[in-house]
Amino acid sequence: MTALLESVKQIARDACGVIMSIYRDSIEITAKSDNSPLTQADMAAHRLITARLSDLTPSWPVLSEESGADDIQNRRSWSTFWLVDPLDGTREFINRNGEFTVNIALVHEGHPILGVIAAPVLKTLWYGARGEGAWRQRFDEPAEPIAATTWQPDQILRVVGSRSHGSEVFERLLKALPPYDLQGVGSSLKFCRIAEGAADCYPRPGSTCEWDTGAAQIIVEEAGGHVLQLNSDTLQAEEALRYNCRASLINPGFVAMGRGLGDKWNHPDFLKNSGDRLS
Repeated sequence: MTALLESVKQIARDACGVIMSIYRDSIEITAKSDNSPLTQADMAAHRLITARLSDLTPSWPVLSEESGADDIQNRRSWSTFWLVDPLDGTREFINRNGEFTVNIALVHEGHPILGVIAAPVLKTLWYGARGEGAWRQRFDEPAEPIAATTWQPDQILRVVGSRSHGSEVFERLLKALPPYDLQGVGSSLKFCRIAEGAADCYPRPGSTCEWDTGAAQIIVEEAGGHVLQLNSDTLQAEEALRYNCRASLINPGFVAMGRGLGDKWNHPDFLKNSGDRLS
């Protein structure tokens, strides 16, 4: 697993180089069928990552956000496969705020077992694998272990949320949380904040796709946290997110959280209608 991680980290770094060459130049924007934006950087990173992963492990299929309909249709028969978002945070990329990432996960029997997230502008990798812990590494510098922190009831809850997405359920959840500080962060960097102990939770009742969360989930889990399904009616946290087990690639709502918060989230005294906030 360690050797595999090193190979995937290099692929992610190389994809960052392709993305940054476009980021510094003009960005061409088109629209997908769902009206979400697509740039030449999405496609360039997709081609590089899928080709390199296919060479690395020819027997494991690759499912990318930019894959064709045949792969999406055939995926239900795959027990082990690569799950890729070649450019997570396309809107952040277009807005040039630096908060976008490359996400590569290895999924086995419905669970992510290896994940790499690379932030091209920050020149930083976050990665983890089952039983190997979670790590952060600046490009070409030694890696350092990271760990999620344990929130205590006398502390302000550090919440991260999307700059680009919101919902009625999200607003209702915020009103029910203990006193909190909300920070807007783009792409999978929200999960990275939790994994490295800089945030306590990331609630996302709205829709995401499996490639948005696969790499991040194993990193958060190896850091001691959880990524759990969120019941939009009761706001309760349920079982861990699973992959390739539904007809659709759309995730249910979820909440990513730091160490020990899973035990507190569903306690009757945790979610209240306080609505207190600092920012």
